[in-house]
Amino acid sequence: MDFEAVAKYSALHLKPAGLSLQYGTAGFRTKAGHLDHVMYRMGLLAVLRSRQTKSTIGVMVTASHNPEEDNGVKLVDPLGEMLTSAWEEYATRLANAEEQEIQSILTEICQKEAVKLHQYASVFIGRDTRPSSEKLSQSVIDGVSALGGQYHDYGLVTTPQLHYMVCCQNTQEHYGKATVEGYYQKLSKAFGELTKQASSSGDDQMCLKIDCANGIGALKLKEMERYLPKKLLIHLYNDGTKEKLNHLCGADFVKVHQKPPLGLEIKPHERCCSFDGDADRIVYYYNDTAGHFHLVDGDKIATLISTFIKELLIKIGQTLKMAVVQTAYANGSSTRYLEETMKVSVHCTKTGVKHLHHKAQEFDIGVYFEANGHGTVLFSKAAEEKIRHMAKEEKENQKREAAKMLENTIDLINQTVGDAISDMLVIEAILALKGLTVQQWDAIYTDLPNRQLKVKVADRRVIDTTDAERRAVTPPGLQEKIDELVKKYRVSRAFVRPSGTEDVVRVYSEADTQENADSLAHEVSLAVYHLAGGIGEPPQPVC
Repeated sequence: MDFEAVAKYSALHLKPAGLSLQYGTAGFRTKAGHLDHVMYRMGLLAVLRSRQTKSTIGVMVTASHNPEEDNGVKLVDPLGEMLTSAWEEYATRLANAEEQEIQSILTEICQKEAVKLHQYASVFIGRDTRPSSEKLSQSVIDGVSALGGQYHDYGLVTTPQLHYMVCCQNTQEHYGKATVEGYYQKLSKAFGELTKQASSSGDDQMCLKIDCANGIGALKLKEMERYLPKKLLIHLYNDGTKEKLNHLCGADFVKVHQKPPLGLEIKPHERCCSFDGDADRIVYYYNDTAGHFHLVDGDKIATLISTFIKELLIKIGQTLKMAVVQTAYANGSSTRYLEETMKVSVHCTKTGVKHLHHKAQEFDIGVYFEANGHGTVLFSKAAEEKIRHMAKEEKENQKREAAKMLENTIDLINQTVGDAISDMLVIEAILALKGLTVQQWDAIYTDLPNRQLKVKVADRRVIDTTDAERRAVTPPGLQEKIDELVKKYRVSRAFVRPSGTEDVVRVYSEADTQENADSLAHEVSLAVYHLAGGIGEPPQPVC
């Protein structure tokens, strides 16, 4: 290992004194000015991971739905999945190391992971549209170069596009071509084939307003438009030409504030959606004739997609095992509808896309979406082969056509990670094929009124949970108190979990009315405050 080069470059990317960061589900995220040394070191780590796996590794410079002044970085593993947890720990150690410790940590990683130092290393790099991203991606390049790795800088891409291209590269392009054009071509072709059977009277149903969060999604959709069939009319808003990234717009803003983004006027029953800053989340919404706002979130997206796939599986006569994976935040109505009406198996995991993704891999077909609109569908290799074989060889016309629709659905979905562009095309295709308006889709089931609150505590680690974060194990007496409070309200539930990033405890409640959901959330917040070391003023009732 050329430690001279590592030290020389390292001197150009010094760590600010006293800064400590943690690699989480979303990688590293903080103020952009604090990240130069982190980017350089993640370039170093990506080279070691590439040598260890003998594969191309991705490095994406983005802070997703965070404010424009923030930035972040995440590493992408060989099949487009998130970095494995053992290497997350290496990332944290390397990011927080003092200059004189870098050499010994790199050496230790090489020894523990049997990294061959002369192995060829390849790194794909992408970035979002933040003003800080170009300079920070150059710091990644310095890290890759210091250890003699090769890199391909894709420049401005969505996070899902980088995941996609890493997967393409490491499957010898079996998954697709490792170019942005290859991505556009694969998705557009599948969308065109899938929507061929939609009734021609549905022209007006293929019209969509898209809030691009003033981010990378706008640039990429503009590039992609010429590939898409003319029957899909998309109108882009918050395209980055005027306002700041994620400011009063984007999927996270719409989901949290339950209102349309700034810069997008909605007429009654117009179908609209919002991406987040790096285009890996999507939520839909509309206004009714009375002007009331309706959010169609990740739970409704999972329900629409899984229902569509289940109907096709019945048509082809296949007993492939399909499941929907949710977190504790999924609305109880969605769980009940899937289990009781659709007879679809539902599983709950801890919060965080990584946990959902791993669980979804256990099934022939695993559909997962967080309520915030981040999710995708995974098809096992065996299921995919079976479907593709039927699409080609099945003698019975109806079965063959249904198998072809499933095959096009497979090609339209970005299985590596949640992808706002891919998910949007899947949703638009299903709505067109079923002849559904956004209101009809929304009316599949009615969400239970719910409320999310947070309580400041001295140390969030006093809360420990089990049962996919739905029950508190510590502190003593807290879960018993929650159970007692829940019994006071109809069709209610509540849970608490520690934040992954700050000393707060998150409280979630559901009940038969909004008033009851608010009241339950407040009472649970007080229980957390008194039993889990709350600080500051006690929680106030929800206004």
